[in-house]
Amino acid sequence: MSYYDGTNEVEYVKSFERSAVSTVLKNVYLWMTAALAISGLTAMFVAKSPVILSLIFANSFTMWGFFLAQIALVWFISARIHSLSIPTAVMLFTLYAVMMGVTLSSIFLAYTTASITNVFFITAGTFGAISLYGYTTKRDLSSWRTILLMGLIGLIIASLVNYFLNSEMLYWIISYVGVIVFVGLTAYDTQKIKQMALEVGTNEDAGKRVALLGALVLYLDFINLFLYLLRIFGNRD
Repeated sequence: MSYYDGTNEVEYVKSFERSAVSTVLKNVYLWMTAALAISGLTAMFVAKSPVILSLIFANSFTMWGFFLAQIALVWFISARIHSLSIPTAVMLFTLYAVMMGVTLSSIFLAYTTASITNVFFITAGTFGAISLYGYTTKRDLSSWRTILLMGLIGLIIASLVNYFLNSEMLYWIISYVGVIVFVGLTAYDTQKIKQMALEVGTNEDAGKRVALLGALVLYLDFINLFLYLLRIFGNRD
């Protein structure tokens, strides 16, 4: 009888932990979706404001400073997520989504609105399928980490080189490799976030922090995948 009761208790605990993990992952996608909505609305607003566009993009010094500020903010959130208060972390994440929206406003000057919309839905479908794979697969994707990191570093270096060379062939190579890298990162990061959620279990505060960090990571994967797909499928305005 005691064995039966003990078994029921273990099953109850496991069920409770699974529920906690589901809550964390649900919050990850809710926060990510909210950030994408904020960025999208900000981008559309800024694209219609010549004053803001000129302030950000007319001067290369201002543009690079704004870009570096975004990198610094992502680094700060990632490094301090466990020490920041939840409201502060949410505020900083929201600020980053707004800043990214300002940066993304430039795509409305380069591509047609119809193609931006089409590529967004292509990205959403691709991202959803790959993220689902990362969540459900039994395969350990940790072995992908080194390859994906090398690919990401290669993309950064190649993009900097092509900034000066302006090679069309290198542009297309970077675009297709970028899609491959961020498809891989989406699957890898989803599995990693799931594992982090399992580790924090029923710790509500830690779960909220994992959800925010996970949302930031997947948000970045989505944005980068979208931009590389836009380079391939987008119609220039």
